[in-house]
Parts: sequence; structure tokens; C-alpha cells
Amino acid sequence: MVEVPHLNTLFEVIHEDDDLLIVHKPADLVCHPTKGDEYSSLISRARIYLKADKEPRMVNRLDRETSGLVVIAKHAEAAGELGKIWETRTITKEYVAIVHGHVAAERGIIDAPLGKDEASKVAIKDCVRTDGTPAQTEFFVERRFTRNSPVDSSLAEPFRADFAIEKKFTLLRLIPRSGRKHQIRIHLSHIGHPIVGDKLYGGDEDLYLALVERRLTAEQRTRLILPTHALHAGRLRFQWRGRDLDFACAPEPDFTNFWAGAAA
Repeated sequence: MVEVPHLNTLFEVIHEDDDLLIVHKPADLVCHPTKGDEYSSLISRARIYLKADKEPRMVNRLDRETSGLVVIAKHAEAAGELGKIWETRTITKEYVAIVHGHVAAERGIIDAPLGKDEASKVAIKDCVRTDGTPAQTEFFVERRFTRNSPVDSSLAEPFRADFAIEKKFTLLRLIPRSGRKHQIRIHLSHIGHPIVGDKLYGGDEDLYLALVERRLTAEQRTRLILPTHALHAGRLRFQWRGRDLDFACAPEPDFTNFWAGAAA
């Protein structure tokens, strides 16, 4: 067997058989190929992992900064079957997110239609709009907590004072009942609890533009709190060829360390 360089750093394999490869996509990795090297996208890493005789196909996709479970079909037949399962939405997806503020209700459903944000400078940005496509997200409060935001010592004193204050956060479990682009992120921002670290839907879209244009300042990074937004696709359940499949993976350390040990 020829050893593939950096094979142990491609991704975490959650499950593998003759048809499926279930992996934990790390945060800050795109699903689709970019102009970068062969390790710069999830699908290119899957090609390395599966060798040249396979043409893997992603069944589901996650935003660049969202970590979690991605299903990859090893061949066209499996991709077709899985595609039909996703189209009929006979699948349960569960996410966890850390949001700003204490969410008051223990559980609820955000029912708000989504469409293009025509007022935004960002072409990919959507928003809640009355003429949009129906979208629903169910949420459950897992934990409310408070903590001091991390402070960058290089910041000017006024900024350091602002970010040193104690702030409130909520850990949520989320089940999207529809599959719209950026749905969870938009819905949580819509109810006043944007995801920690969300550069596009956190209230100041210039943070996203600054990231793309590579001009994020120390003050902006401190305001974001986390390097990537705190959204993780942690569980998938679906039926596959007569079997009930249930896959799960834990969030990355940046996510878990943020709320572990924080005050209730």
C-alpha cells in the first residue's frame, strides 16, 4: 500500500462501508474545490482518501465555517439513492449552536420564510422576507450560561473595557424542518440571538467582507469571540437499504471549550 502524505489529517472518519463514507468536516474547510491545493476542500480530500479509482459525491454540504457530519457516496448508484432520501426529507438532522443572549423559551419553532437580501452588499446573503420560501427551525435550550469574553491585550483600552464585561450565551440544539440556504443562521439572527462568530448574520456584514478581503482587525476578531461561527452538524439519522442509520460526532475544542466550565 502506498502511503498518502498527511492522510491522518484529511478528516475524521465516522463510518465507512462499500457505499458510504461519513466524515466529520472540520470548521473552516470548504466542501467544493477552490483554487488552493488538493487539501483545500472536503471533496478533494475525499478523492485522496478513496484513491484514484473512486469518484466520490457529496450528498449533503455544510457552510465553510460549519463543522460536522457530511455524507459522501462512493459511487453513482449510492449517490442516486441517497439523493432521493434527501429530496424526500426522510432524514433527521440535528445541530448545536452557541448564540448570543439567553433564549427565554425552553423550546420553540422559528417559522419564517427566506429569500434574497436585496439590500445587502453580499451577493450570497439571504434574509427573512414575507414573499420568501417557507422555512422552519425547531430549537431546544440545552444550557444558558455567562462568561467574560476573551480580551486581546493589543486592543486599545476602550475596546478592552468593552469586551471584558460579562456576557450571556445559550447553547441550543436545533432541528431544521426545511433545508434552505443559511437557514439556521438567519433564523437565529431573526429572533435576536445570532450565532457567536457569525460574520454574515451577526449584525455587521462588514465582518464578512473584511474576512473575504483579508482585512479583519484585532478589534473585529475580538468582537467575533471565536475564529469560526459556533454551529455544528452533530447528528444524522436516516434509513438506508432497510437499515436505520444514526451517526453522531462531537463539536471541535473551540466550540466545547467556550461553554465548558462557564457559569450558569
